[in-house]
Amino acid sequence: MFKISLLWSHPEINPINKKARSIPFLNPFTDNYGRVFFFSWFGFMIAFWSWYAFPPLLADVIASDIHMLPSQVANSNIIALVATLLVRLVAGPSCDRFGPRLTFVSCLLAGAVPTFLAGTVTNAAGLYALRFFIGILGGSFVPCQVWTTGFFDRNVVGTANALTGGLGNLGGGITYFVMPAVYDSLVKDGLPRHKAWRVSFVVPGILIVFVAACLLLLCEDTPTGRWDERATAVKQSVRQHSITGVDALGRITDVPLSVSRPSSQQQEKEKENPHDAWKDTEAHQQQPLSTQADDTAHGEIIEKPTLKSTLAILFSLQTLVPAACYFCTFGAELSINSILGTYYRENFPRLTLQEAGNWAAMFGLLNGVTRPLGGFVSDRAYNSVGSVWAKKAVLHVYGIVAGVFLIVIGVLDSKSRTTMFGLMGGMAVFLEGANGADFGLVYLPFYLLSLPSVLILSPFTAPSFYLTTFYCSPSPLQQTILSNRS
Repeated sequence: MFKISLLWSHPEINPINKKARSIPFLNPFTDNYGRVFFFSWFGFMIAFWSWYAFPPLLADVIASDIHMLPSQVANSNIIALVATLLVRLVAGPSCDRFGPRLTFVSCLLAGAVPTFLAGTVTNAAGLYALRFFIGILGGSFVPCQVWTTGFFDRNVVGTANALTGGLGNLGGGITYFVMPAVYDSLVKDGLPRHKAWRVSFVVPGILIVFVAACLLLLCEDTPTGRWDERATAVKQSVRQHSITGVDALGRITDVPLSVSRPSSQQQEKEKENPHDAWKDTEAHQQQPLSTQADDTAHGEIIEKPTLKSTLAILFSLQTLVPAACYFCTFGAELSINSILGTYYRENFPRLTLQEAGNWAAMFGLLNGVTRPLGGFVSDRAYNSVGSVWAKKAVLHVYGIVAGVFLIVIGVLDSKSRTTMFGLMGGMAVFLEGANGADFGLVYLPFYLLSLPSVLILSPFTAPSFYLTTFYCSPSPLQQTILSNRS
């Protein structure tokens, strides 16, 4: 049963992997787990803010100052995603090699440099180059999720990842509040308009450096300490709890995972099918701690994939189709974030720059609720029905409704503020919720394929979800992950 005190008290710790079994959401000061959780989402939020710091000012202020055509404005929005795609492909292996914390810090500092240089732009070509390198900040999503996964146990890791991802995406809404406000305040203080927008980018730049310094100085790589010492820590913990069968790198050895010696029949069964033998061995454990330790150790086993197996997984339907879903949902979100403020200004000329930004911010800010809600609904459906198809049905409903909203918004193009803001809010609930439901289906690195999706049109949204729900059966890996997370 959930207790409100879990939000600030030190969490119960899994004695084997040292991961937290609750999320001290309100305690980033004295608790290491709460601190890592806070800087995971806050760091990604600041990165997202800076990544999308240009759109609130681009069409009205920046484009007129450096004489950009509408087509050039649109091209700059696309270019802003290219670097993110490349960085996300590199960030995963970097997390494996150097750890998510240092990878996170590197993304932030690398993105801070072009953010500070935003004021030097004088033409469209310069803006293209600058936004390309600022796109590095979008790659911080990968270490954000890997870092959170390393600190929270499987009973709460889905919630932790959903919250860090959803709260981090708030940056796409906050930027529409903050950047026009900073710009207007500088203008009111007497700074010329062509200088005010340039100076405003100093604010996200300073915050990025500050957060990177906090990650570097106040947080740890893993619950057991340094990243390069994690294997030794796991090995010591395994030995301490009398578990055999897993070496420091997580490889399966010939000795069964059991405190007591299994029977010859169990040994024979293990040779034929190690996974079934594991279940039988676990059932015979008498001591609660030993059973818990065996279960945790078994769940931590990682076999290093070969290039052949990696490619087979990457290009399987079980990976490609969920990637297509995320391709449409998160891609639509990024493209909408890029132009929403400008769209409101065009449709409602009476809105000031700040007012248009405030209403555009609503779309991004809803991520704090809608994205975690999508994952929660997906998990609830699975727990109620007991089948992975329930998760696919949720994803199907979210996707179709989001697609309908997108088509209605495009066809209607309403000039009524109430109608348009209501449609945008309803669309955000399902579009952003679909992101969470997609991760609720299976947590695989398919998001690496999602960034070019700024080019996807809304009518393609529903068909991709249709394919997912009815034509892709869950792989054994998906079934294992889903059963563990439930």
